[in-house]
Amino acid sequence: MNRFFVLLAPVFLAVAGSCVHPKAYSPATGRIRTVSLPKTAAQIERGRYLANHVAVCMDCHSKRDYARLAGPVVPGTFGGGGEEFGKNYGLPGTYYAKNITPFALKNWSDTEFLLAMTAGVSKDGKPLFPLMPYSNYGKMDENDAKSILAYLRTLEPVENVVQKSKPAAPIKLAMKMMPHKARFQAMPTEKSGVDYGRYLVTMAGCGDCHTRRGMGGLSKKAAFAGGTEIRLAGGLLKTANITPDAETGIGSWTKADFIRRFKTYDPATFKAPEVGSGFNTVMPWQFYAGMTEQDLGAIYEYLKTVKPVRNKVEIFSTHRP
Repeated sequence: MNRFFVLLAPVFLAVAGSCVHPKAYSPATGRIRTVSLPKTAAQIERGRYLANHVAVCMDCHSKRDYARLAGPVVPGTFGGGGEEFGKNYGLPGTYYAKNITPFALKNWSDTEFLLAMTAGVSKDGKPLFPLMPYSNYGKMDENDAKSILAYLRTLEPVENVVQKSKPAAPIKLAMKMMPHKARFQAMPTEKSGVDYGRYLVTMAGCGDCHTRRGMGGLSKKAAFAGGTEIRLAGGLLKTANITPDAETGIGSWTKADFIRRFKTYDPATFKAPEVGSGFNTVMPWQFYAGMTEQDLGAIYEYLKTVKPVRNKVEIFSTHRP
């Protein structure tokens, strides 16, 4: 369910028809405009909740200790970037998560910040590789996107200069076609049920992780059916089938089961054990555990409506292919 799985080459996206030159447009309209971020405590708190527990920005943009189960954040790295994503994730090149604390972004305007997050355009006008899931974030309610950015402005600065990403040569050209204007949508007024669950699932990027890819796109026939491969130090991890198939997915789970699975990793009570070369996962359980039961329940309600796909996944194997 993590945002960073907008991956697997080739990523010559089908959004080319909606693409525009990076320096020429804004998230909402396709034209340059000036935005300002919210300032109230309530709005910043909303941003904190989303950044830490739904969109989980702090997952990719912090260092994680994979010597322990589920990779808890390394102290002192919160938001400071530097995490590496490369061949172990099936990526065409090597990419480093940016520092998103005020140390690195103090000279970015609010408009530049919003463009990067929701449209894939960096401050210098260069396109971002969609490891940064801007296509998902560009479908948020614009107020939610701004609240996240307002919260990030309040982070403790982490003095970490992150090295530049190194996309594979063929991808450099394709990346110029990737940025596209955001298509903000209003958050559903009912804070429960299928529509709200769909909104949260999009923001959380559940489908990006739990859907296999082919030719750079998500498999429409096996949405949420799992099987995306990640190579870890101890073996091969495959993402779980989270469709409502009764035998191989979550069809037999109750809503209480679903919520309990996440809450098991509440950092207040869960102390990540060392795993050595055994089972591990990149699923940021300790971040998602902070979601409210209402929001987790809405995600469950939505997932129960997707097409059941029978796909038995061996979640972890110690052998290497």
